[in-house]
Amino acid sequence: MAHRARLIVMVKEPRPGRVKTRLGRDIGMTRAAWWFRHQSAALLRRITDPRWDTLLAVAPDRAGLASRVWPADLPRLPQGPGDLGDRMARLLRTQPPGPACIIGADIPGIRRHHIAEAFAALGSNDAVFGPATDGGYWLVGLKRTAAPPPGFLHGVRWSTQHALADSMATLPHHRIALTTTLHDVDTAADLPLA
Repeated sequence: MAHRARLIVMVKEPRPGRVKTRLGRDIGMTRAAWWFRHQSAALLRRITDPRWDTLLAVAPDRAGLASRVWPADLPRLPQGPGDLGDRMARLLRTQPPGPACIIGADIPGIRRHHIAEAFAALGSNDAVFGPATDGGYWLVGLKRTAAPPPGFLHGVRWSTQHALADSMATLPHHRIALTTTLHDVDTAADLPLA
């Protein structure tokens, strides 16, 4: 029996100074929070699809679980403590059996066909990454037929051009697919390209 695919979207409460702070240093924290709130809402409308279950991984945990910002019909999970790698690895480890992908909410170019492409890649691969133009990535997914190695996503140099390579290195002996490269928004210079 095939298991349902699960798409986990990582979101933070869009509070000034708590979300998109690198962008906020360029355009102001209130404008950056406004951008993230509206970008996230548009993304969720675009990627919700009957082919997979969409869930929100929220931060901070308590405020995110109770938030009225996010659609009430989407199930929510707390991101929990730790760095980005700790949180993503835990989210992927704790899902029911079946393929699961995680995306961030700050990539304006994500469309349903990108998500479908990533899940299709998991048919013949153990893992999939969606590269970003800055050396990071906008998607990570696992087929989840076996537990990821204990060091999965540990020691990654986050927010650097090494993030994708470091993350892939935590999956030795795994078949890894790369999907479409997309552009994320970290600073004001990224906005015209979004």
